[in-house]
Amino acid sequence: MTALPDQSRLVETAAKLVEAAKRAGADAADAVAFRRIGLSVDIRNGAVEETGRSEGDELALRVFVGNRHASVSTNGLSPADELAIRAVAMAKVAPEDRFAGLAPADRLAKSFPELDLLDPSAPSVEDLIDRATRAEQAALAVPGIAKSGGTSAGWSLSGAVLVTSHGFTGAYMGSRHSVSATVIAGEGTGMERDYDSASKIHASDLPDPAEIGRRAAERAVRRLNPTQMPTGSATVVYDPRVAVSLLGHLAGAVNGSAIARKTSFLQKALGEAIFAPGIRITDDPLRVRGLASRPFDGEGVAAEAFDLVTDGVLQRWFLDSGTARELGLETNGRAVGGGSNPHPSATNLTLLPGDKTPAELIADIGEGLYVTELIGHGANGVTGDYSRGAGGYRIRNGQLAEAVSEITIAGNMRDMFRRLIVANDLEYRYAFNSPTVAIEGMMIAGR
Repeated sequence: MTALPDQSRLVETAAKLVEAAKRAGADAADAVAFRRIGLSVDIRNGAVEETGRSEGDELALRVFVGNRHASVSTNGLSPADELAIRAVAMAKVAPEDRFAGLAPADRLAKSFPELDLLDPSAPSVEDLIDRATRAEQAALAVPGIAKSGGTSAGWSLSGAVLVTSHGFTGAYMGSRHSVSATVIAGEGTGMERDYDSASKIHASDLPDPAEIGRRAAERAVRRLNPTQMPTGSATVVYDPRVAVSLLGHLAGAVNGSAIARKTSFLQKALGEAIFAPGIRITDDPLRVRGLASRPFDGEGVAAEAFDLVTDGVLQRWFLDSGTARELGLETNGRAVGGGSNPHPSATNLTLLPGDKTPAELIADIGEGLYVTELIGHGANGVTGDYSRGAGGYRIRNGQLAEAVSEITIAGNMRDMFRRLIVANDLEYRYAFNSPTVAIEGMMIAGR
């Protein structure tokens, strides 16, 4: 057990910052006080390589003087009045921004749902060493594994407070437990590397560390002796751990900031069918024990779950107050970065499952590519053009066959989204979660 962050102290600190900003001449202000404690262990070949403990405070203050605003942050050592005077002086010479301002008062959270984001029991260093060691031992026990690439276990506990000058005060705490394993199979120039990891709010939800190690090892062994696929058009199946990257590209394209800047390939797609009928994508900050859950957003707006996509149709953008005003809309509570420079972001984004099992989906495809690894960042959010290095397995006669690597998959995300087919194997492992998905008609550049 460790001492929980003192929320009352954090509230007092943030409130003092806001009061100091008003005394210094700010018309409005908000402040965030954040405290974090972290513990981590790295293991390699049975020996502890590194242990680390971090602990600290962070403060951020945002002030408004008319239509001008500025933000400052500190590690908590600066006096409130000094920080506020500096912020107000910066705001007075900042350019005007007619869209800037605090969130509408009528949208602020009045009550805070219980999301079970805090596991009050803290692991010891010995506990983390045991978790990482079990993962590594299980990985090294798999035939074909040459050596460990390192395993790690970590824990963190954080407390955050938001106070605004128009009456909002909110606070919540959260914990995180994690285990990861990286292993290397084969020998010489034929070595292959793979990994597995898990992160949960509560330690009781973590999978057995040995399972993480075994999965990493089995993936690495299966990747040995890869070949290349022939160049051409084919159906590409994304393993769930890489399918979430497609959700990331979608989230970037429907971010209100990108829409306001006119830098999104989905700029005019609101209300349009961008996926096939039946596709549903949700964003839910209220998921109990969700990795991105929160009772209110970075501006104090009440959290709410909504469909981003319903029956294939794009329903909304991700908005904070500033981008909402710029677009003539209302915030939907997706601000992050309160007290500094809030901007919109997704929370627990989920592509809901379809009807077919992954095996049935692959069997229907017959011939294609199953992707387990993506390389590079070749997704253009402005044009939608998509080109990424990939590795995985060839699909032959409706089954996974030999490993493949050094290939590139390409398409345009507009077309990819419309052709996306969803399997039924959804698991909530990350903040963004997806089942296995297949996309027909992608270009593959191989041999």
